[in-house]
Amino acid sequence: MTNKNTAKGVGNQVAGNTKEAAGKVTGDRKLEAEGRIQELKGDAQRAAGKVEDELKKATDKDRK
Repeated sequence: MTNKNTAKGVGNQVAGNTKEAAGKVTGDRKLEAEGRIQELKGDAQRAAGKVEDELKKATDKDRK
């Protein structure tokens, strides 16, 4: 099950990883740092999505 947070998180991880790599290749430390921050944001979003999914599963189980 994928929710919005999980999907956005994956997008931010990919974009951040790309920025970070581009920053490393070009020697642009600012871009590299921005990419790492975006990647961490994606990690947090995916974690939040996972929690949402687990809560939904638990509440759905309780209703049965």
